[in-house]
Amino acid sequence: MRRNPIAMASGIMPEASPLQLVEAAARAGFDYGGMWYDAATWSPATTRAVRAALRDSGLPLIDMEVVWIKPGPPDPDHDRLVDVALELGARNVLCVSSDPDAGATAAKLAALAEQAGDGLRINLEFGLFTQVKTIAQASAILRRISHPAMALLIDALHWRRSGGTLADIAAVPPSWLSYVQLCDAPDPGADPNDPAAILTEAIDGRMAMGQGGLPLSALCEALPPGIPIAIEERSKALRDAYPDLDARAARMLATTRQWIAAQS
Repeated sequence: MRRNPIAMASGIMPEASPLQLVEAAARAGFDYGGMWYDAATWSPATTRAVRAALRDSGLPLIDMEVVWIKPGPPDPDHDRLVDVALELGARNVLCVSSDPDAGATAAKLAALAEQAGDGLRINLEFGLFTQVKTIAQASAILRRISHPAMALLIDALHWRRSGGTLADIAAVPPSWLSYVQLCDAPDPGADPNDPAAILTEAIDGRMAMGQGGLPLSALCEALPPGIPIAIEERSKALRDAYPDLDARAARMLATTRQWIAAQS
């Protein structure tokens, strides 16, 4: 398998502080870190501390999450998240939408893309737990916006559960793909018609690469060469087995590297 930079998605450490996310990813040896933004607790001091930690460790951020679009007027917290992501040098912002109005979702994303300019990609993630449920629905929104800062985020689990195919991925313009989120999971797994089961699996039921049944090798072959991979192994079993954050990060990177080596 070709060399892809590997990132630690923030979701594997829901209990971690922003500084702990940086420290664990850097100590483990990831190429990128991921960052979770909590509008209620994030302050200018947080930005300064995280910026210093990133500088000192040499760790770049693959993304900051999450912009969760909802019905109603634009949320000023989303603008603040984008501003912080720009200040920290993050490559991407992860967005999902629970607004059933695709036009309103597109308008809000377009405004964020304008704010991002050429320093950041605004990534729309699809999944059955949102109102943008499939890769086709997400692609339609990106075509509607047609902004160079917009991108499409493929999460292997959500792609599989929403009925996505390799042909769907092949049809995505490579310029839309800034990074990808990978994990493994049982296949079949959660019932696509059970929203609660889908969400529980996404938060607690993911598996290490190669330990489930998702067609990860074929998926990776369908993606652009060298695309960064964020490992989104959100797993209660992983958290319980590795309560120490450094050990958890190291374990996840080791299993990922083992899987990648086996593809060669």
